[in-house]
Amino acid sequence: MAAEPEVELEQGLFSHLIELRARLIKACITVLLVFVALIPMANSLYAELAHPLVALMPQGAHLIATEVASPFVTPLKLAFYVALFISMPMILYQLWAFVSPGLYRHEKRLARPLLLASLLLFYTGCAFAYFLVMPAAFRFLVAVTPQGVEMMTDITHYLDFVTLLFFAFGLCFEVPVAVVILAAIGVVDLQKLRSGRPYAIVGAFVIAAFITPPDLASMFMLGIPMCLLYEVGLLAVRWLLKPAPSATAQP
Repeated sequence: MAAEPEVELEQGLFSHLIELRARLIKACITVLLVFVALIPMANSLYAELAHPLVALMPQGAHLIATEVASPFVTPLKLAFYVALFISMPMILYQLWAFVSPGLYRHEKRLARPLLLASLLLFYTGCAFAYFLVMPAAFRFLVAVTPQGVEMMTDITHYLDFVTLLFFAFGLCFEVPVAVVILAAIGVVDLQKLRSGRPYAIVGAFVIAAFITPPDLASMFMLGIPMCLLYEVGLLAVRWLLKPAPSATAQP
């Protein structure tokens, strides 16, 4: 009889592992299908990604490939990154479908908007970097290029730089989600978040100074949105996390 709980535990763990494998396979198949569909457009995708820099380069300047396989491999790498970017809703759905059965009702109530908000904020951060920050940063870098130096950037290095910029801005735009999570696990409360506003502002600009290219415009273009997103996080904490009833209020 004592062995029955152990058998049930092993069976439950095995069934969870099978479900996790099935959901991982679905997520990987989604990424693979999107990647295959994007392969014919890989060069066009790279041309679109390089446009903010190419449009500002001097007449006759262009991107270069310093490695033999770069003209083939780099656009494919970009197509894979874009496939991950597009498939992220499906990946998060599979993660949610695996985790949600083990959550309490109040945890589901908090997790759903946080997952949706984290996805939208990450996409918004990437779009913000592409449409606003990159043109400003490249305009500065082209302007400060020394006399006699021709700006000819390697396509692989450019992709690595832009990918890092997208990832950094996407993460920095997750400030409201981070604030809500910290409040939800009890690290801080709404009052501490309000009183810590000056430190958050300083921290936002310090992070912006490290992440962005070396020009003031890019730093302010990240620091100011992070400060505004911190305020959004305070509103989200007030809306999503109801204060626990006081012990003195109970009969």
